Amino acid sequence: MSNKITVLLALLMGSPLQGQALKEANPPYHIRSIVFKGPEADQFPILKLGESVNLEFDDLTAQEQDYYYKIIHCNYDWTPSQLLKSQYLNGIDNQRIIAYGNSYSTLQPYSHYELQIPNTQVSPKVSGNYMLEVYNAYRELQFSRRFVVFQDLVKVPAQIRRPRHFEDMNTRQSVQFSIRPSGIQLINPKRELKVVVLQNYYWPGALYNLPPQFTMGNELIYKYDKETSFDGGNEFLYFDTSDLRAPTAAISSIGITDLYEHYLFPNTYRNKRPYTYFPDINGDFTIRTLQGRDPGRESEYTRVYFSLPYAPEIGLNQVYLYGKFNNYAIGEENRMQLNPETGYFECNLLLKQGFYNFRYALQYEDGSIDLNAIGGNFHVTENQYTILVYYRQFGEMYDSLIGVGAANASNLTN
Repeated sequence: MSNKITVLLALLMGSPLQGQALKEANPPYHIRSIVFKGPEADQFPILKLGESVNLEFDDLTAQEQDYYYKIIHCNYDWTPSQLLKSQYLNGIDNQRIIAYGNSYSTLQPYSHYELQIPNTQVSPKVSGNYMLEVYNAYRELQFSRRFVVFQDLVKVPAQIRRPRHFEDMNTRQSVQFSIRPSGIQLINPKRELKVVVLQNYYWPGALYNLPPQFTMGNELIYKYDKETSFDGGNEFLYFDTSDLRAPTAAISSIGITDLYEHYLFPNTYRNKRPYTYFPDINGDFTIRTLQGRDPGRESEYTRVYFSLPYAPEIGLNQVYLYGKFNNYAIGEENRMQLNPETGYFECNLLLKQGFYNFRYALQYEDGSIDLNAIGGNFHVTENQYTILVYYRQFGEMYDSLIGVGAANASNLTN
C-alpha cells in the first residue's frame, strides 16, 4: 500500500497515523478550568478497569455550544495502538456531551460541561493508555487529556532514596522499586514489560524504557540510582480565592471592576534560600467557593495578579507561570512582562475560584526550560512518584497496563 493511500485512509477513519506519539492539546482562551479526575483526588486519572473518570470544563462564551468527545487507545509511549475501536471500547464514542448548564449569580457568565466515562454510550474494554479528545460542532479539536486504565496483576512496592552520587545528593531523588507478579505469569519479562516513572504526574519529564537490573525468584528488581533520579525541585507556591472578599495568606488585596481582582504578595527567589517545608498539592488545583453550594456553576472567575522582582541572573531570558491549572504549558498568556516602573515581572490570569499551586519557570534564549532556576532544587522536597507497568505478550497488538506503584518523597531514606 502506498504512503498516499495510507494517509488517505487515516484521514477518512479520523484517527492519527500509527507511530506518531500523541500529545495533550491545550484549549483556546474561551475554554477554561479543565478538571479531569479519576477515583483519587489527583488530576491525573488512574483507574481500574470498570471505574469512572470525570471531566468538567467551562466555556466563557456561555452559548451552550455543542461539544463531542472521542477516545483513542494508545501504547505505553502514547503512539496509537493497532486496536480497532470495537476492540477497546464497548459502545460508540464521538458522542455529544449532554450534561451542561449555565452559571448563575456570577459576574463572568459561562457554560459548565460535565462528562463521565463509562456512561450509557461507551466504556473502555481493555487496560492501557487512553487519550480523551473534545471537539466543537465544527469537528475542530478543542483540547485533549490523558488517562490510564489498569488491571491489578502485579504489585509494585517502591521507595524514594537519596542518590549515592555526590553531585546529586542535595538536589535529586532516586526512585527504587520492584515488580512482583500476583495474577499473571511473565515468561520473558525483559521483552514483555515496559516501565514508565512519573514525578507529580508530569508527563514531559517521564522516564521510559527501564529494564530490570536483576531478578530474585519471580520478582524483578529496579535499584537504579542515577537512571531513575529526578530533580527534587521545591514545594509549589499557592493561593486561595475560595472566599471572594477575604484575603488569605498569599493575597495582599482584593479589588473589583467588571470582575473581582486578587493581588498576590510579590514572590521571592528561593533558589539561594534554605529549603522550607510547607504543604502543597504537587502542582494541582481545586475549584471551590464559599459563596455558593455548586462550585461548578457558582464559582466566580477572578483576575489574579502575580509579581516577581527582576534579578540580574534573569538577563534577557523569559519567565513563565505554570501549574496544572494551565496543564504546565509555556505560552504567551502566562509569560511574565517586566514593568520598568516597578522593576517587577508581572502577569495576571483569569482563573476560577479555588485553591491553586504554581511555580515560575525560566526559558533561556536557546529555548530550553529550567523549572528550578527560580524556585530552587532540593532533595528533601515532597514529591509524588508513580510507576506504571505495561505488558505486551508475544503476538499481542497493544500494551496493557498491569500494575501501578506509588511512593512519596516525604518518606525519603538514605
